[in-house]
Amino acid sequence: MQDLNDMIYFAEVVERGGFAAAGRVLGIPKSRLSRRVSELESQLGVRLLHRTTRKLSLTDVGEAFLRHCQAVRESAQAAADTVAQVQTEPRGTLRVSCPVTIAHSVLGELMPAFLARYPLVRVEMLVSNRAVNLVEEGVDVGLRVRESVEGSASMVVKRLDRTSQVLVASPRLLERQGAPRTLADLAKLDSIAMSAQDGKASWSLIGPGGVRETVQHQPRYVADDLLTLKFAAVAGTGLCWLPDYMCQDEIRQGTLVRVLPDWAQPQGIFHAVFPSRRGLAPAVRKFLDFLAETVPGHSGLSG
Repeated sequence: MQDLNDMIYFAEVVERGGFAAAGRVLGIPKSRLSRRVSELESQLGVRLLHRTTRKLSLTDVGEAFLRHCQAVRESAQAAADTVAQVQTEPRGTLRVSCPVTIAHSVLGELMPAFLARYPLVRVEMLVSNRAVNLVEEGVDVGLRVRESVEGSASMVVKRLDRTSQVLVASPRLLERQGAPRTLADLAKLDSIAMSAQDGKASWSLIGPGGVRETVQHQPRYVADDLLTLKFAAVAGTGLCWLPDYMCQDEIRQGTLVRVLPDWAQPQGIFHAVFPSRRGLAPAVRKFLDFLAETVPGHSGLSG
């Protein structure tokens, strides 16, 4: 078996464009590097490099061999990184982006425990419902709730939990306008929603047996913030769909009542996204582990 160091030396010589440049990076004399690569060629029984007085170039087999050498080097570095991360106490600044409702209902309660556990870590949290570009904005971890994680293909995704939406209304609204028994009855009640186009909105619903229906409605009140809508629902302004983790207490206290519980909207996936698994700072890795430990089942999130 080849000396793995020789494979790494070979990759550096090729990428640096010569033995002298690679020697300066590796701290190894040019003559020693040249000898090691020659011995590697002898062991393999092939020529990997064309040598001239002016430059080096790869042979066909050298080009194929280079890819394996680069993979060996990356694996060795990843292994070293893993050990270093375990041995290093998390410290430094961690930048996180989080939707408003998740910050209010879930993460706001959890973050003090994370900061107490890792006293050398600082957290800067961007609380916003807009799409955040992690790379351009220097964000380490983005938290999201989506029906699908396919839109995060360029990121590494860590699934944390699933969320469900429930249709709720206040008892006073149901007393005033009647409790609906069918989807058609929903048209008799005032509604509220996060968005509307030309005064109209729609709900895509899944019912018994997986049947799917779309309900059109004209919301009386539109606000692009779920907490604002919850206040309006409790006050009797209209019925609306809310994430289950936002209204567990209100349902338990009776200030909100579930309506047509056999119907649901598609579940959301609560997940974290981050640019790469390699080279994760200890603070980032510990934060992801902390979320995986504490988020499932917290504040009514569905498992």
